[in-house]
Amino acid sequence: MNIRPLHDRVIVQALDAEQKTAGGIIIPDTAQEKPSEGKVIAVGPGARDTEGKRHQLLVKKGDRILFGKWSGTEVKVDGKDLLIVSEGDILGILDRKAVVQAKGKAAAVAGTSSDHSHVPDMDCC
Repeated sequence: MNIRPLHDRVIVQALDAEQKTAGGIIIPDTAQEKPSEGKVIAVGPGARDTEGKRHQLLVKKGDRILFGKWSGTEVKVDGKDLLIVSEGDILGILDRKAVVQAKGKAAAVAGTSSDHSHVPDMDCC
């Protein structure tokens, strides 16, 4: 890749949205929602504070992340559609066990044994 992000910018390759509903109905391209999940391709060195000290980013290359649907700037590099976002636009880093579903449905982490799922570090019960 011929692009290197600056400051607190992150280059993301958006992952395709689900093409089928849970009931098996195929969603046409024109009705699919804009992706909000992606894979980090590259990260900048981090932003500097008022004293000039650099702060490392929390995300790293290879992480799967969630970002706002209208976040960042879309670019095309080497024929690939990419997104450049600020670290502040990243909503979270997905754990390898994470299962994220469309709006209106639960966002849960797989592998729990109770009758409902928990998101790590969040209280619900």
